[in-house]
Amino acid sequence: MTVQRIDVIHPADLSPADLELWGELRAMTAPEANPFMSPEFCQAVGRVRPGAKVAVVRQDGEPVGFFPFERGRWGRGRAIGLGVSDCQGAVLRPGLAVDPHELLRASSLSVWEFNHLESGQDVFLPFATGRFASPVIDLTGGYAGYESLLRAGSRTFLKSTRAQERRLARQVGPLRFVFDERNPAALRTLMTWKSAQYRRTGRRDRFAQDWINNLVRMLAETDALACSGLLSVLYAGERPVAAHFGLRSRTVLSCWFPAYDRALATFSPGRVLYLRMIEAAAAAGIDLLDLGRGDAVYKDSLKTRELIVHEGAVLRAGPGAALHWLSHEPPRAVRGFVRERPRLKAAALRTLKAVGKIRDRCP
Repeated sequence: MTVQRIDVIHPADLSPADLELWGELRAMTAPEANPFMSPEFCQAVGRVRPGAKVAVVRQDGEPVGFFPFERGRWGRGRAIGLGVSDCQGAVLRPGLAVDPHELLRASSLSVWEFNHLESGQDVFLPFATGRFASPVIDLTGGYAGYESLLRAGSRTFLKSTRAQERRLARQVGPLRFVFDERNPAALRTLMTWKSAQYRRTGRRDRFAQDWINNLVRMLAETDALACSGLLSVLYAGERPVAAHFGLRSRTVLSCWFPAYDRALATFSPGRVLYLRMIEAAAAAGIDLLDLGRGDAVYKDSLKTRELIVHEGAVLRAGPGAALHWLSHEPPRAVRGFVRERPRLKAAALRTLKAVGKIRDRCP
């Protein structure tokens, strides 16, 4: 008779054998090697988030699966790195039967919340309350093949971006693109631009949170095959004009934090950066760029297809689950109502921008 046991450990306590098995299980069960689902990302979060844990599922004493999570007060759990992680779920042996409520019980969780659950996570998909498109760029045919698709589907976007590229070089300075920039000053510049963008658009500034700051700086110095930070910068002369920081594995680049110099917005430096970055990614052997969940005109122009991610929560009876429902479900229902009505959505975006302008005027 097969005996199943679940042990909960800190990410730092994963053994070399655990790390190797984690990678093997991901290769068996997921077509895309998303770096957010790597043990290295889990361990990085564990260094900046005190509630980070991993539930190790064992059969007859041998590990057969890993469930990374964060535990807060009242047993309120969330996906590892929730707030910045763009791919979430458990890493389980194919065909392994796991009771999600038993997984939560063993992890001392009354709720586990997710907002980027990947498709194929059958243990948790029954608890999803929303599904969202995450546009991606398929580079398996190389950059030349991708550009042919871009010319056919987004010809105006490509033509105008190339024109802006020439104009930027002519009026600001010769362009230089660095795919893997290791200058810490360039990362600081990107974070400053991104913070300003969050404020300008009325959104919460992620870089105002110490743990996110520390996580990004830490990942910028990593070079693990399954998860390493990648800073790409477009320069005009010696001036950085656009930058992007993301995570990459051997075959996937997850786009994370793009930003540009607002003083040069009329030159569309962000679009120029993306085209240079896509070309360099293809040359580096990357098969897929994940542009991430969220609406944006440039994503619609660049994408070749879409993945689906899900949000929701698994709940067990208890005070933590009740608190989660009260604090999350009514606002989530309102957001869903607004998303399905274009006029309300447009009005909400205008309100966010207005809030951002007021915030910028405040000392």
